[in-house]
Amino acid sequence: MSGEGAGDGAGGADGRPAVPADADHLSVRVRGIYTTALTAALHDSTTDGVPTRVVQASEPIRDRFDADFAVAAADATVETTDERQGIGISGAPWAVARLAERLERVGRDTLAWEAALPAGAVYQGVVTDDVGSGAVVDCGPDSGFLPYSAADDYVEEGDVLRVQVRDPRPPWDDDRAELATGLVVDGGLVELRRGGSRGSSEAARMAEMLPVDVPDGWAPRWDRAADDADLDALADALERAVDRVEAVRDAVGGGDPDDAPGCLATPEATVWSWFGRESRFALDERRRGVTATMPGHHRTKAADYAASAAVDFAEAVAGDRFEPGDPFPFAAVTRQFGPREGDRLALHHGKPDGRLITLGRGEVTDYDPGGQVTLRREMSAGGTYDALGVERQAGDVAITKLQEGRWWYPTVYRGDDGTRRGTYVNVCTPVELFPDAARYVDLHVDVVKEADGTVRRVDDDELDEAVERGHVSEALAEKARSVASAVENAL
Repeated sequence: MSGEGAGDGAGGADGRPAVPADADHLSVRVRGIYTTALTAALHDSTTDGVPTRVVQASEPIRDRFDADFAVAAADATVETTDERQGIGISGAPWAVARLAERLERVGRDTLAWEAALPAGAVYQGVVTDDVGSGAVVDCGPDSGFLPYSAADDYVEEGDVLRVQVRDPRPPWDDDRAELATGLVVDGGLVELRRGGSRGSSEAARMAEMLPVDVPDGWAPRWDRAADDADLDALADALERAVDRVEAVRDAVGGGDPDDAPGCLATPEATVWSWFGRESRFALDERRRGVTATMPGHHRTKAADYAASAAVDFAEAVAGDRFEPGDPFPFAAVTRQFGPREGDRLALHHGKPDGRLITLGRGEVTDYDPGGQVTLRREMSAGGTYDALGVERQAGDVAITKLQEGRWWYPTVYRGDDGTRRGTYVNVCTPVELFPDAARYVDLHVDVVKEADGTVRRVDDDELDEAVERGHVSEALAEKARSVASAVENAL
């Protein structure tokens, strides 16, 4: 992650952005369903020799911890992603790099990726398509979505526009990062927006009280947390924002349309971390050290928005009656939220590079409250079954058995006459059976059993390449190889 354009200093010997000379600690703001666990992991810890402190803590966090939480500008923000599968870390590149490394150690099945289009980044983009309510803009590293409501002027295909990333999206999300043509920089407790004037607004008057000059043509907008901050914290936040304004203004001033698409400035970095089942249970343990936590707290909240209130209620009623060794109540959770027999379930097949592929949807034909479901999918004709080399034919069905928490699952392919056409065993991060999808990340190496009984292990080379690219840790790869060996021997 580059710190250029952000005023964060040159990169260190390890290639990461260097810690600024005046940074005596790393401040982080945390929000979302993982907040208590991540606060326990980060507050008053040391990250790469730099003390880490959680700031702008919410009222429940202040109540749960015997700690002082300053109301101060954050070097980075950690927020739960919209679908609750993981977190996004955005902020000063040096801070994001160190937090990402720290949080990758939550569990073996935590995976992380740098955002192609990070928060706050400014690009010269080329409009490539009209999609109704907005335009698709090629920014170079990736394409983003510009709502027409966020564009200053009329937009049409072929236009070269300066755009800024307002809402980055994780790689497993189908939606593109959201863009705007205006410029905004974030100082932690205050934003500065280009195109406004200091005027006589309450925000401007607050800024005028501080010993920091707001650049002409930029208007301050204070965060709600600023109401509880002291003047030193407000001045620090405003100074950070002004520094970023200067860096962004210098970077975008010399943009040449002939160079589009391309990046003009990256005042911030963004890293996405996906939590697997093992990681969610590790976060449960962190949370349990602070407050009453039911088994599978994060696993259940990640499954369904409606589950949050149910989990909070259960913990409020049961209190400290939950024990660390209690099993995850799969039957109770699935009875309430699914999946159950007769439901339609998708296979959300994550890839180690962050992409998400849906391997079709099928009917749950069998449900075991012990944690297993059987999924039946009708296959279309055309192509072949991966690694089996058998042609797909009309009338074929795929029978998949999915066990919650298991590092592999088998799919048996049968013809319309019931003939077994082959078995494919996918090795993956522990399966999670959510109400509308089974979710995991594929670990490349797999085992197949052909119709004649021949057993083969495949794609070890792809796993090795994923390790070399940094997409899979050596610990996770070793687990995948071990699982593949056990499955191969069993077949």
